[in-house]
Amino acid sequence: MDCPSEEQLIRMKLQDFDMVKSLEFDIPSRKLNVYHSGKPEPIFSALETLNLNTSLISTEESNAVLETDTSNDQRKLLWTVLIINFVFFGLEMLFGIFSNSMGLIADSLDMLADSIVYALALFAVGGTIARKNNIAKFAGYFQILLAVIGFVEVIRRFIGIEAMPDFKTMIVVSVLALIANVLCLYLLQKNKSKEAHMQASMIFTSNDVIINSGVIIAGLLVNWLNSSYPDLIIGAIVFVIVARGAYRILKLAK
Repeated sequence: MDCPSEEQLIRMKLQDFDMVKSLEFDIPSRKLNVYHSGKPEPIFSALETLNLNTSLISTEESNAVLETDTSNDQRKLLWTVLIINFVFFGLEMLFGIFSNSMGLIADSLDMLADSIVYALALFAVGGTIARKNNIAKFAGYFQILLAVIGFVEVIRRFIGIEAMPDFKTMIVVSVLALIANVLCLYLLQKNKSKEAHMQASMIFTSNDVIINSGVIIAGLLVNWLNSSYPDLIIGAIVFVIVARGAYRILKLAK
């Protein structure tokens, strides 16, 4: 696993397995410990359908004491991160349209994708399997629709004559988004949680910092090269990231 969307996909895939007692994620090592009763084959078969290069390392009996309680402090922290991401989705989308920047628009959709991942984890807690799958399906189709629209617009701008994006707006808004993501990363690290979903959230937010930096660089290149191509290229890259996440969510909801 390299982001919270993958962890959430796994949790939702195994949520209807009564035999699964607990999941222990090791994000950096891309490993998952599944505490369960019965044979491991049904669990392994279910995980294989997610196409995450699943392999069974070992299986053995365990006397580990399992903890299922969820910290209220962590929930509050994830709510804070979700709200920050959603607010900047709106701001980047608005200024992306006004400044004619596909980079900002694409980055706004990445922020929306982050918000959806956190919302899936928070809103669906305690809900029925059908409800969780419906939420995942809606989120997946919505993200992929936005990504397709974005790709079409990028292609249209590549082959057409469009006004140059406002590089100043690109840089200013991206810097603000970068500050917001650095703040989120600081809050997540300050929590010092070793739990997988918190570690995954930090990785996801770190990726957002990289994307924000990419849009800032694209804005500088737009000014230096007097070309809209850097803006279109960074927009296309981010749309690929959004579409990839949407595809995995839709695979889960089938």
